[in-house]
Amino acid sequence: MLVAVYQSEISHPSIRGRVTALQQFMLGIGALVASWVTFGCYTNLTNEGQWRIPLGIQNVPAIVLAALIMLFPESPRWLIDHGRPEDGLRNLAKLHSNGNVNDPWVRAEFDQIQETISFEHEHEAKSYKELFVNRSAFRRLFLACALQASVQMTGVSAIQYFSVTIFEQIGITGDNTLKYQAINSILALVAQALCMLWIDKFGRRRTLIGGNLVNCIMFIVATVLLARFPPDMDAGGTAGWGFIVTTWLYNISFSFACGPLSWIIPAEIFDTQTRSKGVSIATMTSFAFNTMIGQVTEIAVQGVGWKYFLLFVVCNFTNAVFFYLLLPETKLLPLEEMNYLFTNAPWIMPGSDRSKYTANSAAYIERRAAEIREKGEVDHVA
Repeated sequence: MLVAVYQSEISHPSIRGRVTALQQFMLGIGALVASWVTFGCYTNLTNEGQWRIPLGIQNVPAIVLAALIMLFPESPRWLIDHGRPEDGLRNLAKLHSNGNVNDPWVRAEFDQIQETISFEHEHEAKSYKELFVNRSAFRRLFLACALQASVQMTGVSAIQYFSVTIFEQIGITGDNTLKYQAINSILALVAQALCMLWIDKFGRRRTLIGGNLVNCIMFIVATVLLARFPPDMDAGGTAGWGFIVTTWLYNISFSFACGPLSWIIPAEIFDTQTRSKGVSIATMTSFAFNTMIGQVTEIAVQGVGWKYFLLFVVCNFTNAVFFYLLLPETKLLPLEEMNYLFTNAPWIMPGSDRSKYTANSAAYIERRAAEIREKGEVDHVA
């Protein structure tokens, strides 16, 4: 939960999506290592090393992270919010101007952060309760939780957790399943890298909508293959390869759009006072739906077979419709502008005039930076 929050708070608006997408990209690297280690242990070992080695290797990155996390800078917004503006300005300068505290852009952003935090201390949510009673905060919480739930309902966890059970439905054996899933992890990593490169250009809204629509199409194809070619008819032949390729294409779509955006959007839409609380509830929602999928998938596949996957066809389509109607675009907006956006933007987005609810966008910082350059202000903290 904290990773995406921290990344969003230290990032420049122009690269915030790219930096926050690192969460999913690094998950992809972990999945890549896990897939191939598991495949290697499964096919080459016959003892307890099959599961002890994959579990034990997870200690290595945990130890490295624990050692290096002490070197990370504190979030400037957290420092300013906790009465340490001088430290906040210094960290902001380190992150955005190589330590130059007199950089006009840094000082303009510092101004905006201070003004926003002062307002939040007087008006915005200070407890979990206020996330539900403050209209603007609740709207963001609703969208963040809906997004995290929708990602689980794309079917990604069902395929990841129960690939052996699912692939058996079309006649593909366990060792081959692990091999194809390991290849899948390479494709996912490439898609996540492309997301990092392009998400701040394409934006959040249409990427998420398009990703869900592609997911829907892939699940339609996979469901038809499972229905028409049970394992005793195809035995993993032509239909089996069709199913494998479909799952690969689905994973590329998910890894480019839904996966990264499930961390990017919740981390950037909340204000300083509600960000950690809102993201924590959204993350809890993700794992609640993840747990549900984990509990019902194997039972459902064994009970109704291919018909279970119709659920994901419907959910991916309704996800696309939902976000088309309700999700505003947040790319390139400073975090301090999210209050203005979610207070003034209409709930139903199609047909709305974006200029009316992004009037206080990043242009504010540019205007303020120009004023600072003209006035030659020096003692900004004072």
